[in-house]
Amino acid sequence: MTTTATVSSQTATTALCAVRPQVPVDRLVTDLVPPRHFANARFATYRANPAHPSQGRALARLQEIAAEITAPRRGLFTRRKAAAPAVYLDGGFGVGKTHLLTSLAHAVSEALGADKAAYGTFVEYTNLVGALGFLPTVEALAAKKLVCIDEFELDDAGDTTIMSRLMRELADRGVALAATSNTLPDALGEGRFAAQDFQREIKALSDRFETLRVDGPDYRHREVVTDSEPLTEAEVVGAADRPGGTLDAFDDLLAHLATVHPSRYGALLDGVSVVALTGVHPVTAQEVALRLVVLVDRLYDRDVPVLLGGSADTRGLFTEEMLAGGYRKKYYRALSRLGALAEEGRKLL
Repeated sequence: MTTTATVSSQTATTALCAVRPQVPVDRLVTDLVPPRHFANARFATYRANPAHPSQGRALARLQEIAAEITAPRRGLFTRRKAAAPAVYLDGGFGVGKTHLLTSLAHAVSEALGADKAAYGTFVEYTNLVGALGFLPTVEALAAKKLVCIDEFELDDAGDTTIMSRLMRELADRGVALAATSNTLPDALGEGRFAAQDFQREIKALSDRFETLRVDGPDYRHREVVTDSEPLTEAEVVGAADRPGGTLDAFDDLLAHLATVHPSRYGALLDGVSVVALTGVHPVTAQEVALRLVVLVDRLYDRDVPVLLGGSADTRGLFTEEMLAGGYRKKYYRALSRLGALAEEGRKLL
């Protein structure tokens, strides 16, 4: 009997390891909407920092782009159809890029219908291609007026090639594109570091993208990595015993994630109010760590608090080699998000 089964039998909670989500294909597409965390984000609620004029310029330009996308179609005898807009938001952590991107998605959805804008992270789109196949993904997204890609990642050549091809197909069909990426804190002094990488990697598409720089400090006024000390097992088990609570041994959950396609990790969390984990320890295998990163992203999208019990605080979850390697943006983002969710979990004690 696993640790998860033993602990869960003593409480009313369920275990994520017991869930095998069956997700209809159409849901994989309809789920491409702004995350719950940004459900109320709108252009009107974005507070541009006057000390950093690029924020105000980016806001104004995106409002123009929203108006362009949602404008009534011209007459049948228009001489030439203008290319759909394509914009890339470049900047560091916590400057409001995701707020701006979700605001653009909301503006288009509210004007044209909820099914006319798709919003997802880079990983969600590559997972969608993996689940549906390339051509069905193109056909599904070509029906949109806008496709938003948050956290465009340049650390995997294969995935970047897939996304470049996908964006080219969509742009050729008149779909507007908007993307963001993070510049790591130690690269902020390097100017348009991420923008140059982005334009180089998407090659043939680079001329179509307009780059908007979004400068400024992290508005959350915290370190990129939020430390959160582990809880005792008794604290984790006790706090998990609530409606929608789940309780799993960390190793059991990591093993379970290997059996679920990452495109279905969101469905794994349906109805979940808090995720409790016992026996949390550093993750040393990269393929395991990358699956965990995807789960953390889905938890963050849904504002699901976590309870972490074990030997590792959030900062020590990934190895130093991982934090210095090619996937470091993924890992730093996951640590930041997991730390924030763990602090929310503490409030449940």
